[in-house]
Amino acid sequence: MVTCKRIEFFVKKTKVVGNLFIPKNQNLDKYPGLFVGGPMTSVKEQVTGVYAEALAKYGFVTLAIDHRYFGESGGEPRQYEKFADKILDIKIAVDFLKKRAEVDENLVSLVGVCLGAGYILAAASEISDIYRLVAVAGYYRDIDEMKSKNMDDFADKISSGTRARRYYDLTGKILTIPAASLTEEAAMQTKDTVEYYTQRAAVQNYKNSFAVMSREFFTRFDVQSYAKKTIHPFLMIHSKNALSPHWADRFYKNVKAKKTRQFIDTIGQTDFYDDTVIVDRCVQYISKYLQLPALSKSINVE
Repeated sequence: MVTCKRIEFFVKKTKVVGNLFIPKNQNLDKYPGLFVGGPMTSVKEQVTGVYAEALAKYGFVTLAIDHRYFGESGGEPRQYEKFADKILDIKIAVDFLKKRAEVDENLVSLVGVCLGAGYILAAASEISDIYRLVAVAGYYRDIDEMKSKNMDDFADKISSGTRARRYYDLTGKILTIPAASLTEEAAMQTKDTVEYYTQRAAVQNYKNSFAVMSREFFTRFDVQSYAKKTIHPFLMIHSKNALSPHWADRFYKNVKAKKTRQFIDTIGQTDFYDDTVIVDRCVQYISKYLQLPALSKSINVE
């Protein structure tokens, strides 16, 4: 049995809203904790909530949040994908988890899906007492390669973000484009991501919108730079048909910490988000990787 509690905490005086999933097992007073980070612009009712609820059934206290500027959480400008702020949200969320009475503060791990993998890896590089890290279908952005392939486009995106941010500073108005679309300029333009955000996961709390000013900083978010900063045990779950598998290979090769990897056959990236068979396999891999033997024996999966 799993219960879900709506929780709130504050980051720089801005309210962050999340869902905390708590397992019920009479044999345990405390459980290992998990923060689940997700793709850009996503909210807690989408992929992070799917994994958080599923992993709670395996005996983890799990937390999925709306980052600042998104969903039910506060903060302006809205739909602002600023990676430094998301990293800070995660660090505060981890502190929140560790202070929960149900959580063993020595067994708090981070799980990230898609770009959430980059965010949790970046946050973990600034937190010493994380138990383990898991990245599912990570989007391991390689800035050097992006520049080498199209430096003009890279620079143009940064410039457009800077102009949009200056416009916001002057007028208070947020210039936006769709987060996902195949028919106009958008932050995400693959068929499966558009289907996911505009159809399969078009929940009420989600807004298909991306603040153009995000590009000023987001464009320069180099996930590859965190490979050598990864010091905690690390599990990578990926697919040859997920986003940029060669970037995943490059990242994994450069991680010096204890590491392991699992491959799953998928059609594309978003199979990892809501395909029940794929999600179940991932959750089983994650649970096995994070569970202590004594704990595993006491958990009854429903």
